Amino acid sequence: MISMTVVPPGTGRMWTRDFSLYFVARAVALLGDGMLPVAVALAVRSAGHGDSGVGLVLASWMTPLIALILFGGVFADRFGARRLMIGADVVRMLTQSVVAVALITGDAPLWLLITMSALAGAATAMFQPGVAGMVPRVAADVQRANGALRVADAGAQLLGPALSATLVVLTGPGTVYAINAATFAVSALCLLALRLPPVARAPRADVTIRRDLREGWHEFRTRSWMWSVILIWVVFGVTLFGPNIPLSSGVITEYLGENAYGWAMSAMGGGTVFGGLLAMRVRPARPLAAGGLAMFGFALIPLSVSVHAPLGLLLAAHAVGGAAWAFWSVMWATSVQTQVPGDVLNRVSAYEIAGSTAGIPIGQVLAAPAAVLIGADQVLGVSALVGVLGCVVLLAVRPVRELRRAAA
Repeated sequence: MISMTVVPPGTGRMWTRDFSLYFVARAVALLGDGMLPVAVALAVRSAGHGDSGVGLVLASWMTPLIALILFGGVFADRFGARRLMIGADVVRMLTQSVVAVALITGDAPLWLLITMSALAGAATAMFQPGVAGMVPRVAADVQRANGALRVADAGAQLLGPALSATLVVLTGPGTVYAINAATFAVSALCLLALRLPPVARAPRADVTIRRDLREGWHEFRTRSWMWSVILIWVVFGVTLFGPNIPLSSGVITEYLGENAYGWAMSAMGGGTVFGGLLAMRVRPARPLAAGGLAMFGFALIPLSVSVHAPLGLLLAAHAVGGAAWAFWSVMWATSVQTQVPGDVLNRVSAYEIAGSTAGIPIGQVLAAPAAVLIGADQVLGVSALVGVLGCVVLLAVRPVRELRRAAA
């Protein structure tokens, strides 16, 4: 049995000046990012570059992100996460502004879109590892802070695509890129305004980047609870997370219509908000065990699609799955941020981000061929089964199951 503590509303002071600024920085940037996928697809097509152009632009963002994120962790630990995050925001503000001007003026060659996308992906690789290290510095209550940030992320995923589609129809995709550039400017200003005490750093003049990477890897691999979860997440990426969107969208649209898929995504977003709010209140003594139990609910998403569940059950399954995902995410982020020493947290975070996302592109690529071979319903059924078995394995791993919540 997993013991839990429920935090009454209003306990402690979470919304300090620094956390409020950090929350605004993340919430605004997440909303801009949520608007961007729709704008990218419509912008590249409207510029006359077709589906292949969309694929190239998206790949040009993902490739440098994957290639450079480990170095982002090293630089964040060397030079300070906030400094690196502000620099990354400035770079992304400039790249999105260039694309906005190109689209608004009607001169957006494919090479320009690919170049700006690659620079933005590289900047994201410098930004993302620092996110984990910043939360403990701006929030006394790390778990509640992560819950609030998860709710903001869910809200951005709900509002972003709809807002983007509306703006593209009314004003064109260039406006969305301009707004995205503005969100990065707001994020940079909020991060700049933080009043954080200096971090004591030992002299590192003789320490090479290679040694930093090796030290981060050592810290990562010596935590069996961490690499055990990442191994499971690689399998989840290939078999569960990767195939979900490419196949579910087609299956739901085919048997319930296009509106049903939109409703399903909204239900999942609503569940994610609920899961984030719940994670702000409930404090399990063993957070990863509690999160692993919750993740059984995520398997309901591919299962409901594979069996062609009626709309009501489909929406309920997506709501439960979204809540499960949000609750696990908060438990995981809080565990990483409170169990790993601050001087190596950004590097360790880079390794866990790289590992946990590595399988998703593979799953996305293999989803269509697998569906042709055995059928989309069957692939999603396998996804649901893997989701359940993966949670069983997760709870069977003793270091994961028995990891205790860090003292406040």
